[in-house]
Amino acid sequence: MMPKPVYMDNHATTRVDPRVVETMLPLLSDNYGNPSNTGHLFGRRAAAAVESARASIAAALAARPDEILFTSGATESNNLAIRGVAQRYRKRGNHLISVVTEHSSVLETLKKLARDGFDVTLLPVVQAPSDRAGLVTAQSVADAIRDDTILVSVALANNEIGAIQPLEEIGRVCKERRVLLHSDATQAVGKMAVDVDRLQVDLMSFSAHKLYGPKGIGALYVRRRHPSVWLEPLISGGGQEMRLRSGTLNVPGIAGFARALELCLAELPAEAERLRSLRDRLFEGLKAAVSDVVLNGPALSPAHLRLPGNLNVSFARVDGDALLLTNGGFAASTGSACSSSCQEPSHVLSALGGDPDLVRGGVRFGLGRFNTLEEVEFVIGETERSVNRLRGMVCER
Repeated sequence: MMPKPVYMDNHATTRVDPRVVETMLPLLSDNYGNPSNTGHLFGRRAAAAVESARASIAAALAARPDEILFTSGATESNNLAIRGVAQRYRKRGNHLISVVTEHSSVLETLKKLARDGFDVTLLPVVQAPSDRAGLVTAQSVADAIRDDTILVSVALANNEIGAIQPLEEIGRVCKERRVLLHSDATQAVGKMAVDVDRLQVDLMSFSAHKLYGPKGIGALYVRRRHPSVWLEPLISGGGQEMRLRSGTLNVPGIAGFARALELCLAELPAEAERLRSLRDRLFEGLKAAVSDVVLNGPALSPAHLRLPGNLNVSFARVDGDALLLTNGGFAASTGSACSSSCQEPSHVLSALGGDPDLVRGGVRFGLGRFNTLEEVEFVIGETERSVNRLRGMVCER
């Protein structure tokens, strides 16, 4: 008997891996000291755990330990990166560049800066039905850069359609033009190889709960060489994180973060291939079971275009929210978890230039570590029943 509901919303958050929980427990019950207070053994043990985790996370990204700054999550990291650069470098220029499909924590931050007098350019993406739908080109970035541009922000992988941006090419453009590059890599870290020097990013945001770690802990990579990046802090206080982020550190979360990323990298090649196989079977099964299914975003192959566990599809003549609300068999989403309370259609799917009705019919499936082929087959059957029922209701009217 298949347990209900099946969880396929791993872009929103992931189940914490039991091996991560094992790493965290001693820091909740035994070594629970404040790492800022190293005057006694409890604090020194906590501080050692933090620095060990920092070194581990840095190594996973080919960064240095002093370039990893812990935050409460990717939203805070994005805010610190974008607002921190804008405020620090404003005398140099006030032009910021990003992409229309970015996460709300980037777009809303840019909107606030625009109200404060900054000039913001949002680049369009390749339109549907291209195999590269959702991607931004390095040339469009180059064309948008001006003498007063101080920051470009492009997500490495999109949270709704899984589009993997050509960040290495964009990084070369920014380096040549001496413009800082930030990337929201929340959906990418742990799911693909990420090397900050190869990508030539200067700032990069990511979070533990997207890669089978705990919620409430994230990080920001801040380049310290060639060039050394400076930020204005958002939070004032004790200056615990290199004077850029104040507040008592979440030691169990930090240790869990590092362990989660270690596990992802150790299992990455095989897991990516497994998820890609499950994802492709889900898509083929849905197409065979239901008529008029449209793939949203880039093609499923070649692999470098899209995250392996991402599938975003629209069902013609079906509202995506209605499909999920009337179906109790599985958990998926119609867009970003951070904007699920908003009744507006997905800004990401809208940016692809598709039919508005198909935009409202979009459903995001996020497959993850704990999903199985049996669950995929179950979701195909549940979706078929729900779609046919909803289409029947439309016809009855």
